[in-house]
Amino acid sequence: MPNQHLDLMDRRILIELQANGRATNHEISERVGLSPSPCLRRIKALEKQGAIQRYVALVDPEVLGLSVSAFVRVRLSGQDDRHLAEFENAVAEFPEVMECYLMSGEADYQLRVLVSSLGNFEDFLRHKLTRISGVSQVTSSFALRPIVYRTALPIAS
Repeated sequence: MPNQHLDLMDRRILIELQANGRATNHEISERVGLSPSPCLRRIKALEKQGAIQRYVALVDPEVLGLSVSAFVRVRLSGQDDRHLAEFENAVAEFPEVMECYLMSGEADYQLRVLVSSLGNFEDFLRHKLTRISGVSQVTSSFALRPIVYRTALPIAS
C-alpha cells in the first residue's frame, strides 16, 4: 500500500498500534480522537490493505539465553537466479537467522543471527550456513551491545 493512501488518522492509529499492539480498540480510539466504531473500521481496512501485516509479542532475547548477536556477510560463487533462490530458501529455514537482506556491494547477503553462545554460532556456521551450495565466503562481526533497537517504523503524523 503506497504511503500516500494513509491519511493523518491512519498514521496516528498505526503509531498507537506500534507502541502497544495489545491496546484495545477503545484505548486507541481515545488516543487518536476518534469514536470506537470508525476506529475499528480503519484498523480492519489497514489490516486488509496490508499496512498491518500481523501482531506479535517482542520477547527479550536475554531472557531466553540468546546473548550472541552476529552480523554475517555472505558472498556466493554465482549470483544467478538459481544460486540466489537456493540460498534464500535455505536460510529461511534456519531459526537462528533473524533477518536476511540481499545486498549491493562486496557481500551478496547480510544476515543477523541470534544464538546462545559462540559455540552455537560456530555450529551454525559449520553445519548450516557454509553447507549451502554456492556459499563461497562468510565474514562475521559480533555485536557488543545494542545502542538503538527499534521495532516501530518512523511514521510522520
